Formats: sequence, C-alpha cells, structure tokens
Amino acid sequence: MNDYKMFQVSTLQALMLGYTKSVITVEELLKHGDTGLGTFEDVDGEMIVLDGHCYQAKSDGTIYEADGKTGVPFCAVSFMNTNSEFDIENVSSIEDLKQFLDVAIDEAFALNSMHVVRVDGLFNKVMARSEDGLKSRHVELKKILENNQQDFCFENIKGTLVCVYFPDYMDGINAPGWHLHFVSADRTCGGHVFDIDLKHGKVEFSRISTIEIKFPATAEFDTYALKEASDKDIKAVEQGK
Repeated sequence: MNDYKMFQVSTLQALMLGYTKSVITVEELLKHGDTGLGTFEDVDGEMIVLDGHCYQAKSDGTIYEADGKTGVPFCAVSFMNTNSEFDIENVSSIEDLKQFLDVAIDEAFALNSMHVVRVDGLFNKVMARSEDGLKSRHVELKKILENNQQDFCFENIKGTLVCVYFPDYMDGINAPGWHLHFVSADRTCGGHVFDIDLKHGKVEFSRISTIEIKFPATAEFDTYALKEASDKDIKAVEQGK
C-alpha cells in the first residue's frame, strides 16, 4: 500500500451545519493534492481538482479555473498515484457505477481505505448541479442549496469524473461511500454529479492510507455541535435533492 495521504479541509458535519467560511486558500490547497473535490467560501459553486488545477463550477454549469486567493471551507484532495486501472462500458446509472467501484475495492481488500478515483470517458448523459454563494452564518447547507442550487444535464460529452471514497467508519468526517464531481474534457462545464450514463471509459484507482485534516482555527468553529447533521440530510445533499 502507498503512503499517499488524503488532505481534508474541515469536516462534512461542519459544512452541513453552516460553517462555510474560508479555512485555507486554493493556492495553499494545491500544495496538498492534484485531484479531489469540495466547495468554495460561502458555498459559491462546486470544486473539481484535476491534474493540479482547481475548477469552480457556477450555477449555470460553466466552470472557470479558480483564483489562487479564493477561500476554501471544505474539500478533500490527494496526489493521484494510480495503483490499478480498468476499462468500463455501458454504465447506465450512478448507482451502477458505484457498485462497480465498490466491487473493485472489495476485491482489492480495500473497503476500509480511502480512495481517489478518476473516470475518463464518453458520457451519454451527466446529471449535475452547482449553486451560487450565500454569505451566511449557521445556515445549514441543505437550506443554502434549496435556495441557490441549479440542476443541469450534459449530453454526449467527453470528460472526467473525480470520485472520492470514504469508508463507513469515517462518517461525519466526510460522507461515507462515493462522492462524484464532473469536468468536461474541454474544461468548460461541470458540477456535483447525481446521475450518469457512461458509454465507455477508463477508471484509475489511487488507494489512500493516511489522512490529514485542517480544522478551522476560529472560535466560531467551536460553537458547532458536529454530530447534528442527519444521515437523511447528507444523503439528500449528495443526491441533489
């Protein structure tokens, strides 16, 4: 097993409960990983980190390379270190893709490890979302998304899924299971993914054995009860509902 690490900013529970202030900058984040996902200060769009670049998906599905000074309240990144890869085709839903990924890490005896995976391919469809920012304090993520989230569908498009996996026992630090974001091959569109239809592609796995977490250093962070976000709310946010 490699000793590559996952670098995470804050915790999912903190984000769910409304801690959306900047913890570090994009420039600092990219020193810790070249592949991953997250969001930006005030939940101003979805973050996709790929090949050492940090992209910001806006509420209309367009993406831009994020300015290095942009604040980051939550993310998980690692340096991609491919230790296995597979070709896949005709995957008609995100649940089918997650099942394929689960089987792959189960067969590698790696269900209790973290993983960063990229899927490069041709997609019949990618259903995704992003959102505009909302300056707020203690406003739950689900409330922000209810007001600011926009859904969109990309069709017949080449691009990359960035997939991050956390095992069940890390629930609360991050979402257990798979979390997927998408960026198009021409780097013009992307977002948080809640369904796909993949024609064919290549999957690369990077198994992670270490985690470093950068917690917010403000007194406000210590006012949050970091186990109050429900599993139901986390699943609803993940599924784009």
